[in-house]
This record gives sequence, C-alpha cells and structure tokens, in this order.
Amino acid sequence: MAMTGVLRPGFAQVRVLDMEKSLDHYIKRIGMHHVTTGTDGRVYLKCGDEFDHHSLVLRKADHAGIDAFAFKVASEADLDSFEKRVIAYGYPVDHVAAGEQPGLGRRIGWTLSSGHRIELYAHADLSDPKPMIHNPDVWTVEPHGMGARRMDHCLLYGPDIEKTLDFFEKVLDFKCAERVDMPDGLLAIWMSCGMKAHDIAFVKHPEPGKLHHVSFELESWADVGHAGDIITRYDISVDIGPTRHGITRGQTIYFFDPSGNRCEVFAGGYTYYPDSPTRTWDETQIGKGIFYYERQLNAAFLSVVT
Repeated sequence: MAMTGVLRPGFAQVRVLDMEKSLDHYIKRIGMHHVTTGTDGRVYLKCGDEFDHHSLVLRKADHAGIDAFAFKVASEADLDSFEKRVIAYGYPVDHVAAGEQPGLGRRIGWTLSSGHRIELYAHADLSDPKPMIHNPDVWTVEPHGMGARRMDHCLLYGPDIEKTLDFFEKVLDFKCAERVDMPDGLLAIWMSCGMKAHDIAFVKHPEPGKLHHVSFELESWADVGHAGDIITRYDISVDIGPTRHGITRGQTIYFFDPSGNRCEVFAGGYTYYPDSPTRTWDETQIGKGIFYYERQLNAAFLSVVT
C-alpha cells in the first residue's frame, strides 16, 4: 500500500455535450452521487465508498474527451518535491490555486508528451455520502444503479508511451504491472502507484490527448452482470461485455455515455506488489490479453476514442 508519494487516483475531468443526459448516466445508471455544481457550470460527482470531495468532474463542451487526470499525494511536502522532479525531467509545471475546484487544495499540473494533462494535489475535503468510520455499516446511502464504489482508473491513448512509461517510473515512482510488446515496439502499459493492478494505463496512438475510458469499480462479478442488465434496460450503447480481461484479470463491461465517452465498470483483478515482476504480452496473444474469453479484439475497442 502506498503510504508516501502518490497515493492513488484523485479525479478525472471529462467533457460532455449534454449535461442533463450525462448526469442521468453517471448518477442514475453508474450509481454516483451529486456533490455540488460550480459557478462555472462544472458538476462534481463521487461514488458512495469514497471519502474525498469528488472523483469525477463533468464540464460541458462542444466535443467529448478528457481535460485532466489527477492523483492525490500524501502531503504538501510531497507536492513540492514532485514539482521539482517534474521540472527536472523537462515538463513545465503550472499552479492551480486552492478552491479552483470546490473542496480541493492547491494543485500542480503539466502536459505529458502523450498530450494528456496530469495534476497532483495533497488536500481534499470530505463530502457526503462517505463511508462510516464508527461502527460502520457496509454503506451509508443505499447503492443505486450499477452501485459504483469508486472511480478507479483511466486508459489514455496518445503517442510516445515509451517516454510516458519512463516518466511515471522515474518521476512519480509508479511500477509497470503489465505491458504489451509488439514487433515494432511498446504498444500498451498498465501502471500502479500502490497495490492495484493499475491506476492509469496508456496505449500508443497517433493522436495526442485521447480518452479511451474512465473506469469504476464494482463489488463483484454479479454486479458486473447487473450493470449489463441496466445497460440493456436503458438502451445504453455497449462496446463489449460482460467478459474478462487477461491483463489485470478484471471482470468487465464497456459502454458509452451520451457524449460518446467510453466508461467501464469492473470487479476483481489481482493484487499488485511493488516487487512483482512486470507481466508481458506479445502480438501472438494480445486478443486473449484484452478479452480473455473471446480471445480477440473488436474494432470499436481499438479505434473509438474521445
């Protein structure tokens, strides 16, 4: 378990085309909770098993995709230390004042060579609903929709992932849990800052700054099946699943929000330890690695990004 440095994913800020339809999707269907709406129209959401103020920010825009993916660090001193390390690596760092997002302290941010903005922050207020801490029941507010427990990770598409891997390992102290190697080089990486199979992943792609999916954790394989029932009942556009990954071993289903952003809900996956060797896949078994049961990729999963 990470006790210093980068603790875990904090929030994703995602662009949506229709806020009302998006709120129905993330609140009623995925099972998140509305925390607050900012004066600029951004909406802040969280899952019921998260303590911190929010984990998903929705911003209305004229095209879908992701603005930023942020990680929480252990302390203000860590934030200062990482700023120096990021600058020394060669990325200019900017500062975001405390309160720019409600409930969050100061943040630092930069843009990777893959085209993605990454941010770090140390402080987050608590917000309701949150887990009980005294004689705690398993939940505070009865789960609804798919019952998402937390925003878990993002998969991002962009160029130059060799440099992205180098940066995350050398500067942010992540470990590469799994990777896909092709004859012409590195195709994909799954990286962990703690004991999860991954906290962020990247796939090589010619266009920078693309979002493949935002993922939410469910409790069990049965809940993934329940999510499939919800997807069918409400005619939500589905990509693939329920199925299972070979990579990470997670049980999964992929589907799209009303703006075309891909979402994942999943359960399971292995526990990763910092001394674990990197699991490696090659072109002969990549289909099985991504979709373990089908043993082949589908065209939409590879090509549709926002």
